[in-house]
Amino acid sequence: MGYSVAIDGPAGAGKSTIAKKVAKQLGFIYVDTGAMYRAMALHMLRNGISAEDAAAISAACESADVTIEHRNGEQVVLLNGENVNGLIRTEEVGNMASASSVNADVRKKLVSLQQKLAKKTDVIMDGRDIGTVVLPDADVKVYLTASSRVRAKRRYDELVQKGESCSLDTIEQDIIERDNRDMHREISPLRQAEDAILVDSSDMTIDEVVDKIISLTDRCKFSCRY
Repeated sequence: MGYSVAIDGPAGAGKSTIAKKVAKQLGFIYVDTGAMYRAMALHMLRNGISAEDAAAISAACESADVTIEHRNGEQVVLLNGENVNGLIRTEEVGNMASASSVNADVRKKLVSLQQKLAKKTDVIMDGRDIGTVVLPDADVKVYLTASSRVRAKRRYDELVQKGESCSLDTIEQDIIERDNRDMHREISPLRQAEDAILVDSSDMTIDEVVDKIISLTDRCKFSCRY
């Protein structure tokens, strides 16, 4: 059984950025669960499936094979054998991922893969329900959040840097709506696990958040050992 760190939190909280840095410093495997849901969402979009068509989403799961490999220290997300790393970070895919992730068949298939990965090696996973559903017995659980405005500004800066035209207010509204959808969905709603440590990164630098999580991990390793 591997050592596991679970990081949950709302969209745009910086979970992926933080998790990657922590994994690198600790020598853990980083498993971006959100990327797996995004790959599944890409599969839905490619097949012209509507976010409201639950039956079609369930059926499409059967023809989607989403796996993760690590090549030269980098995570590669494969959709039916195709590397889709460069195709799953659009707003369209993100919105479809949020909508389709409430589907029980989508979640069942991807959660099973995530749990298998955690049994094999030391991992750090980030998502919406890692500490509550996927890895309820994780050694360290963190709930990482930030204000909706701060999260929107981070996303806005990313898109502007890529040369995309966007509105800060529109992005913030999308984030607020996604938060509400994620927190109130019937299956595995976004919430802080009872034994998770709350980390608000609104006024923290990336390095400060990384150091905080590493200190929690070191403390847990010491207490578990002794």
